[in-house]
Amino acid sequence: MANLKTHYLGLTLRSPLIASSSPLTASLTKVVDLEAAGIGAVVLPSLFEEQLLKEEVAEHSYEDYGGALEAFPKLEEFRFSARAYLDHIRALKSSIGVPIIASLNGASPGWWTRYAKIIEEAGADALELNLYSVPTDPDRAGSEIEMETLDIVRLVRAQIRIPLAVKLSPFYTSFAHMAKRLHAAGANGAVLFNRFYQPDIDEEHLTLRSGLLPGSSRDTRIPLTWIGILYGRLAIDLAATGGILEAADALKVILAGANVAMLCSALLERGTEHVRLLCAGVAHWMERHGYESIEQWRGLLSQKNCADPETFERAQYVAAVSAGGG
Repeated sequence: MANLKTHYLGLTLRSPLIASSSPLTASLTKVVDLEAAGIGAVVLPSLFEEQLLKEEVAEHSYEDYGGALEAFPKLEEFRFSARAYLDHIRALKSSIGVPIIASLNGASPGWWTRYAKIIEEAGADALELNLYSVPTDPDRAGSEIEMETLDIVRLVRAQIRIPLAVKLSPFYTSFAHMAKRLHAAGANGAVLFNRFYQPDIDEEHLTLRSGLLPGSSRDTRIPLTWIGILYGRLAIDLAATGGILEAADALKVILAGANVAMLCSALLERGTEHVRLLCAGVAHWMERHGYESIEQWRGLLSQKNCADPETFERAQYVAAVSAGGG
């Protein structure tokens, strides 16, 4: 019988499948269903820096913020208040046995990072720091933005003892170097990658529109590439997110070196029972290939271990363009 047990952020998981942050993990009932279906851990929806700032303003009746808060969503538009978020962690801890990974979403160093400690005290087993931002100021150098990101990680790390993962964008000049610096700053894991939310244009009504496109298995290519490159080079755990819909998608990212595969679109579209099918698919593949544990084959096709390591670098581009006559 194939053993799906794996390790992520120092936690022992019964399967490598994690429910990523989504409306499902905001529901106690749905999380219970996910556990019954075989999920290894759950990541809760994020508490946002902007939300915490607005709550602080409302609590202390600050008036002069120069309109800076007007662009933020209204407090009632956030899924949880900070207090309700902590109550949700406590309710989950008393109801399920799989690890609970809380999430903080911020883009600038500041007092909001103290909530990491409060989240730890509520019982979260780990924290995922979601660093989504889109730098648009042409006067800010990339090095300045990277240093600010590292400062956030250091501030959060100083607040907590539980494991810390950082959810990142792939858009760094030298992503491998940035991952190394994040590990040095205190990150135990890297979640690759945050989805880049892009507006569309309604050309008839001359308006911008936003919305999420459904995930596709093709979305795994970027995380698979960087996980394959980083595996065995850094002592940091690696989580793949984006486009993991089928058992084959999970198998591929783990073969590249991922500790875990995170699910979002697959669960929203197909329901919590889809976890059971994915676990069965991974187990069946392992049995067919003679593997008893995930550690026997994790990273087998990483750059470090594969027969053609240049495939992860420029050689793949040259071959593809040459074959296409480009």
